[in-house]
Amino acid sequence: MLKYIYRDLLSMVKFLPGGMVMGAFFSVTFFWAAGRLRRGKERVSVFSGAAFWIYVSVMLIITFFSRESSGRQRLDLELFSTWGINDRNNAFVVENVLLFIPYGFLGAWAFRPLRRLLRCVFLGFMTSLAIETLQLVTRRGYFQIDDILTNTLGALIGYLFFRILFFKKPGRD
Repeated sequence: MLKYIYRDLLSMVKFLPGGMVMGAFFSVTFFWAAGRLRRGKERVSVFSGAAFWIYVSVMLIITFFSRESSGRQRLDLELFSTWGINDRNNAFVVENVLLFIPYGFLGAWAFRPLRRLLRCVFLGFMTSLAIETLQLVTRRGYFQIDDILTNTLGALIGYLFFRILFFKKPGRD
């Protein structure tokens, strides 16, 4: 299983330059809009905000543009249908968790409202649901309930890493 994860992670490195360029564009757009909308209020740190948007851009490229259109739609609503079948599928499950760990961490670091557990995890859930739905509609992947569950778990783990690293109690910002 680890060899699959290692190989898959290496194959995603080629998407980093495009994701970084796209993320830089999203960051500039976000900070321009946020600056115009939030005059006088606390602002998002440039570094953490840029890191979040770059990560989101890389994630979008990986989840959409790194795949060929399959020409068919597939919907898998069976819970835990991907775990335990073989090492390849188990690697996909672990990779889905790993994919969203930075989401939970960077989201909480960049945006003060996401420093609350339920908000951060809920946004991870909604983002995963949106990705799965768009993959189904565009036929660039399968809509799997397991992916939503594992992505949400990854966002939770990332949030907990943020809390541990910054030594703050949840809910006290």
